[in-house]
Amino acid sequence: MRLQNKIAIVTGAGSGFGAGIAKRFAAEGAAVVVADLNDNTATAVTRAIRDGGGQAVAVHVDVTRRADAEAMVKAALDAFGGLDILVNNAGYSHRNMPLTEVSEEDFDRTYAVNVKAVYLAAVAAVPVFRRRGGGVILNTSSTAALRPRPGLVWYNGSKGAVNTITRAMALELAGDNIRVNAICPVIGATGMLETFMGKPDTPENRAAFIATVPLGRMSTPEDVAAAALYLASDEAAFLTGVCLPVDGGRTA
Repeated sequence: MRLQNKIAIVTGAGSGFGAGIAKRFAAEGAAVVVADLNDNTATAVTRAIRDGGGQAVAVHVDVTRRADAEAMVKAALDAFGGLDILVNNAGYSHRNMPLTEVSEEDFDRTYAVNVKAVYLAAVAAVPVFRRRGGGVILNTSSTAALRPRPGLVWYNGSKGAVNTITRAMALELAGDNIRVNAICPVIGATGMLETFMGKPDTPENRAAFIATVPLGRMSTPEDVAAAALYLASDEAAFLTGVCLPVDGGRTA
């Protein structure tokens, strides 16, 4: 198992990419803190991991709150005795629309969840990693940071910040043996699909987007989880500051 005896936190782990990452990490031997704002979905993912013989605890987390970031790190320490991997996966976007029509509330929420949360989690987790002799941070970014799309200007910008933050953190934390990388998925069939498309999730609308992906489909939680597993594992021990597209060639 590639993550045997590792302890991981995955935010936004109640659904979508986060659920895929949490389940794959557990299947590879990691003990997982399933952190999510939705208690019901976090509990369901935790139950699925345990039913499969894995170790997991569910924690209610609003990633935009410092107290919650501290609480999820404490949960890893209390439940499993340490922390080796932090996956900042929770995300938010305003709906696809003209940039001047996005509300200030949606703008603030986009940057709080996508950017501020990375800061709060780092403040809580980095001291633990330092005491442990190292660790791994993975940030879920987006192809929006690499090839921006009209209608998602402020979301594009938030993910561009994630990529820059990832590279800067990698440089600053390298001396502490803390690796920091990002995953940049293309759109997937998650709960945010209609938000990104800005239109109903119909076969016709999906087909129009899929036509822009050279490999001919959207990303899946399994695709993203496979990339996360590699970057979190010791096989990627010499990789840091990488922003890896998982996009079927969308940004090539």
